[in-house]
Amino acid sequence: MTQPHVIVLGNEKGGAGKSTLAIHIVTGLLHAGRSVAIIDLDLRQRSMQRFFQNRAAWLAANGHDLPQPFVPDMGDGKALAKADVAEQIATFERAFGEAAARGVDCILIDTPGGDTAVSNAAHARADQIVTPMNDSFVDFDLLGDVDPVTLELLKPSIYSESVWEARKQRAIAQGRHATIDWLVVTNRLAVAEARNRKRLEERMTKLAKRVGFRVGPGLRDRVIYRELFPFGLTVADLSNDIRPVAVSLAHVAARQEMRNLMMAMGLEQVLSPLDVAA
Repeated sequence: MTQPHVIVLGNEKGGAGKSTLAIHIVTGLLHAGRSVAIIDLDLRQRSMQRFFQNRAAWLAANGHDLPQPFVPDMGDGKALAKADVAEQIATFERAFGEAAARGVDCILIDTPGGDTAVSNAAHARADQIVTPMNDSFVDFDLLGDVDPVTLELLKPSIYSESVWEARKQRAIAQGRHATIDWLVVTNRLAVAEARNRKRLEERMTKLAKRVGFRVGPGLRDRVIYRELFPFGLTVADLSNDIRPVAVSLAHVAARQEMRNLMMAMGLEQVLSPLDVAA
């Protein structure tokens, strides 16, 4: 059986946009004809899982049909969050095994903010890690330490060390040639160019060479990424028949952003053109 491609959305800082990015990657894959399983390890909140529950409810209420991912049963998230580490990891491993046994093309795992044992277990399973970070040195602090006087890069920081550990565990388990592709994406970019962004990009370029990640295309701070969430929809789902909000040129631009991200991930994505005038 062909092994699924495992994508982990990871960043130890909360509020970086992991779940938002996750749902867009999943729907992009689904529209490209890929079969996808999702595992939501943000046990208390489970925003990604709730998004696809919203999707099923909205589609049923409006008589539409769109592709859905497979969701393995992990039980009650709040109860699992209170369980001991061994039970959490065992539950994750069962869910992962169930997803792999279905023969899906991809398994996408959304991880919580913070350093947890179950998140580390997921990272060690990854073929690809996608790390969203806000356009700020506050978020960069988890990737690299900078000098407070000169802003020069000093050394990798805690999350970079976590990814290095995941790579080491994967090499031990699968051989020294096994690797994890790591893509860092700057999120919620402001429209105006800022001096702070230039400084941040320079440090990211240096750190990328040092710890081995690629820098993906940035995503603008767009309302559309948030306003479709209650319906369980993304810009990839919009069509002449499905448009619960008015479509504008900004939505076309958002769709292109997501296409650029999928291309940077090395994943095929086929989206039909979005007709603004229809």
